[in-house]
Amino acid sequence: MSKELEEGLELALDWNKLEKAVEGTKGIIPVAVQHADTKEVILVAYINQIAFEESLKRKMLVLWSSSRQELWIKGLTSGETFELLEAYVNCEQNSLLFVVRPNRGGICHTKNAKGEPRNCYYRKIDLDNPTHLENIDA
Repeated sequence: MSKELEEGLELALDWNKLEKAVEGTKGIIPVAVQHADTKEVILVAYINQIAFEESLKRKMLVLWSSSRQELWIKGLTSGETFELLEAYVNCEQNSLLFVVRPNRGGICHTKNAKGEPRNCYYRKIDLDNPTHLENIDA
């Protein structure tokens, strides 16, 4: 991924993400991840049955990496792990909501100006000029 895509202030939505993620991958569903204390949605990712079962067993956030096509124990390399507190399923049983508490820091692999991990939703779309973004966690 490019630094401009992840840090830039130009809107460049990936309308084909799910299509690319599903290619070669079967049995994944989206999972929204919510911070237990702030109620913020801090990440939307994908999960398969193995990652789901591991999340429940470990009581921590385990996902499916659609880009690497592998099990993703969130924070395993960075130390930014998350305790799984609650899990919900939607009415059609085709997406999940996990309520988590960070063991330390934020969730995103990008960092703010202080070098701290942040939540993944750190850029706000300007509704009057939707091709431009505002960094709300510089």
